[in-house]
Amino acid sequence: MSQTYKATLTIPTDRDIEITRVFNAPRRLVFEAMTQPEHIRHWYGLRADTMTVCEFDARVGGQWRFVTVGEDGVDIGFSGEVRELSPYDRLAYTEEFEMMPGHGSLVTATFTEANGKTTMHMQVRYESQADRDAVIASGMEYGMNETYDRLDEHLATMKTAA
Repeated sequence: MSQTYKATLTIPTDRDIEITRVFNAPRRLVFEAMTQPEHIRHWYGLRADTMTVCEFDARVGGQWRFVTVGEDGVDIGFSGEVRELSPYDRLAYTEEFEMMPGHGSLVTATFTEANGKTTMHMQVRYESQADRDAVIASGMEYGMNETYDRLDEHLATMKTAA
């Protein structure tokens, strides 16, 4: 049975959050799962949510948008632009919560592999400390861990299919 990992979250500066998470899959699969809509729709968001929009144009300058609907019927949308794409090493993109325009972030993720497992290190830089603090207060850590658990589950199906 595979080991289950949790994301670690640190706050290195007044505008940054750093996230580290190990996945039970090679980085090629992790990168593909994070950049291809046919995979993203299987893991993004909370288990109780339904994804209604899943768009990801995996190229520099490409736009992305994900919308989920919670049990309360409210649409939750996130969108942005791909800034850097270096398969299977690095991915950088802007991210904005559509219900709070003008408070976006720049996300930079790097992927390293050892013994068939991938460590993702992600830096999320916000426009201000207040924006960063609001995200943390929103329950982001719980949602992030549930989402990454779902990603690990989907990666297991990708490994089986490969």
